[in-house]
Amino acid sequence: MEPQQIPVPGERTSQTIRRFRDHGGPVVPIELPGKVNAWMVTSYDSVSEVLLNDGTLFSKSPLNFPALHDGTIPPDWPIRQLIQGDHLLTKDGADHRRLRGLINRAFTPARVASMEPRIQELTDGLLDRLAGEGEPVDLVRHFSEPLPIAVICELFGVPEEERYQIREWTNTMLFHTATPEEAAAAGGQMLAYLGAFVERKRAEPGDDLTSGLIQAQEDDGDRLSDNEMLWILWLVLIAGHETTVHLIANTVVALCADPAQIPAADDRDAWAAVVEEALRSRNSVLNVLFRYPLQDVQICGTKIRAGEPISVALHGAGTDPARYGAGAERFDASREPDAHVGFGRGPHFCLGAPLARLEMRIALSSLFGRYPGLRPAIDADAITYTPSLITEGPMELPVVLGPRP
Repeated sequence: MEPQQIPVPGERTSQTIRRFRDHGGPVVPIELPGKVNAWMVTSYDSVSEVLLNDGTLFSKSPLNFPALHDGTIPPDWPIRQLIQGDHLLTKDGADHRRLRGLINRAFTPARVASMEPRIQELTDGLLDRLAGEGEPVDLVRHFSEPLPIAVICELFGVPEEERYQIREWTNTMLFHTATPEEAAAAGGQMLAYLGAFVERKRAEPGDDLTSGLIQAQEDDGDRLSDNEMLWILWLVLIAGHETTVHLIANTVVALCADPAQIPAADDRDAWAAVVEEALRSRNSVLNVLFRYPLQDVQICGTKIRAGEPISVALHGAGTDPARYGAGAERFDASREPDAHVGFGRGPHFCLGAPLARLEMRIALSSLFGRYPGLRPAIDADAITYTPSLITEGPMELPVVLGPRP
């Protein structure tokens, strides 16, 4: 089978992934921007096979991707900076466990639970302002985007006036429409900002997790290098908002398409079920880049040689009819609970899962509790989605709020 090009002009990345799975099979050769060849695992079984063998058959370290270092792939390949940082997503084994343990301090169950009143306060403030924006109002700009940005930046002590710049850098790095020069500039500017930000926090620590990481570094300096500090912040600030921004908007689109699935605002269990169904069928994380085989492997009957990169299509797994039945692509919050890979699986399971679930439940229940008649102001087919290989959600979502209860 010839490598399948991705992205495909005029086709959302989620649609491309499903087409690859349904017509190409569970393991598909792909061609990424820059004519870089890779593989994509697209089914529940093939995705699970890779994730459950993290650290044994597969590595996340780009040191195990020979083409990245031997001149085959040019230095300005835009995806390079997303997969080469000195952070949690490029580590295996003991290095991974060490960094994960440090970052996990930010997302302990007790700390996340303690954030609920503040997340509710931030949500209510945005909803208070929403009605004053006129109709239709862009729900992305005024709600689903600012809420996760505020939560993660407040957690790590980023001043309010500096937060949206992080959002702009994130978009540039993740959008495949950015030029290599634009992507490199955004990455360099964000790292430079984070370097200066850490120094400011060293001089004037606060009651935030950046100050806590600095204190831990100073108390036990051989455990966390300055470079690792920068990349920890790079990862948590990007991943800590990007995924939830799109997941909120994707779920709003799904619920508005079938209002009978909207629970009562105070029904926590029903909203928890909505969140899990969104993570399965409307996940904002489409692909995880990359896994590298440490030896020649067979995945669902396809041979992949050591060092050939594998893109892990979580979206393909979550909507796989072989796992979830003929209606797998349909959003159905009444579906019997079943395992999904919305947060990954195995040793790299998402550390921010508890916070994302909490934000989602509060955001959605509060939004529809305040505006039960909310509906999109445009047809679903007219919604423009982010041009990214990794995450997907509406660029804008104009809605009519409807009457207040």
